[in-house]
Amino acid sequence: MASIRLKGNAINTIGELPKVGSKLADFKLVQEDLSIVSLSNFLGKRLILNIFPSIDTGTCATSVRTFNQKAAQLDNTAVLCISRDLPFAQKRFCGAEGITNVLNLSDFPEGSFGKTNGLQIVDGPLAGLHSRVIIVCDTDGTILHTEQVGDIVDEPNYEAALAVL
Repeated sequence: MASIRLKGNAINTIGELPKVGSKLADFKLVQEDLSIVSLSNFLGKRLILNIFPSIDTGTCATSVRTFNQKAAQLDNTAVLCISRDLPFAQKRFCGAEGITNVLNLSDFPEGSFGKTNGLQIVDGPLAGLHSRVIIVCDTDGTILHTEQVGDIVDEPNYEAALAVL
């Protein structure tokens, strides 16, 4: 269990993030057209997983915008923005914002991605949602970098994530 904060108040996650050097666990996430993707859809590409509680909050929206801008400059890299939001909300946000360089994926209805990777929040007002996490993987799914942001209202360290690629 990891202890993080929400506006300075302690909350906890279900476990610990996967270790650098380990393989990212396979996953099934929902795209905006309700089709399912898994890790195998992205093998051969480097991955940046931008994981957050909800697209409808300021910091989460900023992280999607920032990675959308930076993704346009990355070769052979997919940026996956993952939350428990419904695919319809993700599609609405991306359409309104002109977001085209990242792929929003939903971990609804069960949140299995968050549970498997130890990042689901288990207490406090955001219980059941994902904590703010960045995971970077190489082309075969080996984890190169992880960051669990200490306070959910803070942005991730974009440069540290990009530096390992």
